Amino acid sequence: MRIERLVTSGTFSLDGGTWDVDNNVWLLGDDEQVLVIDAAHDAGAIATAVGDRRVTGIVCTHAHNDHVDAAPGLSARTGAPVLLHPDDEVLWKLAHPSASPDRPLVNGQILRIGDCAVHVLHTPGHAPGAVCLYVPELGALFSGDTLFQGGPGATGRSHSDFSTIISSISQTLLTLPAETVVHTGHGADTTIGAEAPQLEDWIRRGH
Repeated sequence: MRIERLVTSGTFSLDGGTWDVDNNVWLLGDDEQVLVIDAAHDAGAIATAVGDRRVTGIVCTHAHNDHVDAAPGLSARTGAPVLLHPDDEVLWKLAHPSASPDRPLVNGQILRIGDCAVHVLHTPGHAPGAVCLYVPELGALFSGDTLFQGGPGATGRSHSDFSTIISSISQTLLTLPAETVVHTGHGADTTIGAEAPQLEDWIRRGH
């Protein structure tokens, strides 16, 4: 079982603004099957990275358009279901008014890929239905936009809340082993151990 990263580029739009962004698309799998985490911007590029492997699911860490804009297209190409926490359907509909996710994600759910158990952790704050995916066998956390190198995800736009994301990080993510590698939705990896000591600084600065 291995982790692969593909970086795709596009735009993020919310609350009347649009920004250029680079997104991390994560592939978790082996030579036969793969789980796609955050189908961002370019279904064709993701399909090329997948190759002839079977896609078991397309997991959305949240439904901001830059994380889900390629999900329906990739699903159509591969036949794989799109999975999203129901609390983020309000954001999904902004990106895909005429499409719906195929299956819900719930806190505590376990997705299976090969010999690995992928634990779904509901971590609202950046978005109401935001989730992180913890794979203990690999010592890996896929954090979406909940936790980055240097702090929590942004909470200055609609459907987000700073105190909620701090609660999600402190009560859920920072309880994981310090050596856990955090694979983020944008930018570089970090670890739980590197971020945990900064919690009080984030609270004081308010973002």
